[in-house]
Amino acid sequence: MTLKVKQLIEDLNLTILSGEETLERKIKAEMLSRPGVELAGFFDFYEPERIVLIGSKEATFMNLLDRDVCIERVEKMLSQKPPCIVFSVNVKVQDFFFDIAKKHNVALLKSPIRTTAISSMLYSYLHSKFAPRTSMHGVLVDIHGMGTLITGKSGVGKSETALELIKRGHILVSDDLVEIFEAAHGVLVGSAPKLIERYIEIRGIGIVDVVSMFGAGAYRENKKIRLVVELEPWQKGKVYDRIGLETETIKIFNTEIVKITIPILPGRNVATLVESAAMNQKLKHLGHDAAKNLVDEVSRQAGRRKDKDND
Repeated sequence: MTLKVKQLIEDLNLTILSGEETLERKIKAEMLSRPGVELAGFFDFYEPERIVLIGSKEATFMNLLDRDVCIERVEKMLSQKPPCIVFSVNVKVQDFFFDIAKKHNVALLKSPIRTTAISSMLYSYLHSKFAPRTSMHGVLVDIHGMGTLITGKSGVGKSETALELIKRGHILVSDDLVEIFEAAHGVLVGSAPKLIERYIEIRGIGIVDVVSMFGAGAYRENKKIRLVVELEPWQKGKVYDRIGLETETIKIFNTEIVKITIPILPGRNVATLVESAAMNQKLKHLGHDAAKNLVDEVSRQAGRRKDKDND
């Protein structure tokens, strides 16, 4: 993954204070540098490949330092050429920063939000950009908050099913190709490649813009994947799960995701089946497992009859 300073500025709505000529510089580190100890004169663990964030605490500390000492430490910090320096909205940038930044070709940027918010936003943004990524063929749909990845062989009806779900008020994330990254352990997030955002391909119709057709609420940029539904033509002789006690999973990176296989036959309403699968899985997340409850009740009834017969 290649991330440049200019992309960071565009994506996070940052203002360029100086250093327009340095915006092609690459950002290579996922973590931030909050240079409190460096401003105190301790540089043993300074990592210059990180973006430097200066918030209200750092700015207040600099105001307590002698100006010449502060200039010396900022000079030492910028001489190692970090990708850029980001100031939070409530920080007044001292004039010497501009001369030192120009000398060492380091961009100075200003955020429109406060320190804690921009720190969290930068961390999440960088983590998402540098996290390992993979792609899967399928359609990702948000069904009542359940990120549902619909997979299956070409021509099985994935996009047609997604279109019907969108008509019912559910939300498209990506059609045909889903880019996936592991945001945290156990958390997989899917999104659409930039080129095909908000588009869906329907055989016989062509490309459909779901935002133009159904409104802005029909599309979202990304969604946590919580269920994989594989569509496959009905295979005679294959035994399909009819109760729902068995749990199949698929592993993506280090995360196991529940997978449900739905056989396709003429006359079956696939969109309704996928919608039901997503809602049933959501109920399981909430602690209500219909299959388990039914089996437990049948066992209790059988136990009562056995006890009655013994009496």
